[in-house]
Amino acid sequence: MGIISAILVFGVLVFIHEFGHFIFAKLFNVKVLRFSIGFGPIVFTKKWGETEYAISLIPLGGYVKMYGENMEEGIDESDKDRAFLEKPVWHRFLIVFAGPLFNYLLAVIVFAVLFITGVNEFLPVIGEVKKDMPAYSAGLRAGDKILQIDGKPIKYWDDMSQYIKGKAGQKIILKIERNGKVLSLEVVPKKTVVKNIFGEDHEVGLIGIVPKGDTILVSYNPVKAIILGLEKTNEITKLTLVGIVKIIQRVVPADNIGGPIMIFQMAKQTAETGFASLLAFMAVISINLAILNLLPIPVLDGGHLFFYIIEMIRGRPVSVKVREVSQYIGLALLIALMFFAFYNDISRIISK
Repeated sequence: MGIISAILVFGVLVFIHEFGHFIFAKLFNVKVLRFSIGFGPIVFTKKWGETEYAISLIPLGGYVKMYGENMEEGIDESDKDRAFLEKPVWHRFLIVFAGPLFNYLLAVIVFAVLFITGVNEFLPVIGEVKKDMPAYSAGLRAGDKILQIDGKPIKYWDDMSQYIKGKAGQKIILKIERNGKVLSLEVVPKKTVVKNIFGEDHEVGLIGIVPKGDTILVSYNPVKAIILGLEKTNEITKLTLVGIVKIIQRVVPADNIGGPIMIFQMAKQTAETGFASLLAFMAVISINLAILNLLPIPVLDGGHLFFYIIEMIRGRPVSVKVREVSQYIGLALLIALMFFAFYNDISRIISK
């Protein structure tokens, strides 16, 4: 079941990406010759209208073949107005940009659905107080329920945790409930150096408490869920961009880069923990796919967009020779990156 789930996740992400290109091509009256999931030899094909829909052998992506997208292709005068290269540059820009855009929107929608169906939140009830930390000295004990911090109502543990982390060395006032009584206690979070997700030292405030583990399923109305979905997508987008910068800066080891094998393994693992986890994983990978495709590397969508921006500024397209050379360079970079990712994936499997 895990393998099937992984294949479905990969297939959905590719389909959504290519559907973005496809629907915008249709919107701007560009003739679409083929819509393929996968590359290489065609395994299955079906033609509806003017478009051939195909499943190809190599499941590492897909493509939308549009009429007149290459200069070397002949263009009939009768269909000239439907050729990709004959369209205004902003039409071409939007057609190419639509692929990553749809991956981004998929993540927003998936997160919104998860917020509508409900997410588990830890209640602000203390399960353990560490004796060598400020919370114990201030009088906090296991079983205490935190009602307010500095006059702000607290509903969930994470809200409280994030607030305390930002108050290192500063006095805060906790209003708690204990055995039916409400008490106010002063605590000064201890300045503590911890590792962030990129392995860098980061100073936060800690008071030394652990949640009891009680949770509540919190659901949101569709409007709020979409807002939260957008916020979550933006949060992961920023983390991903920072992660790329950290890899370039060598803060994060390059062996963290993974390829399709790692994605399949992670999809299989998340599928085993539940459907909601699998959906969240799909949203994260969809964001990563959108960002990867927007990198200004020829062959990728970002490379095409970069040339279109230059065309908008100059008022004329980049020369064919420059584009051809760039395509070869971009293809070489992409192949090198894929080999490196596969190498990392295989190394992880062998080292287990």
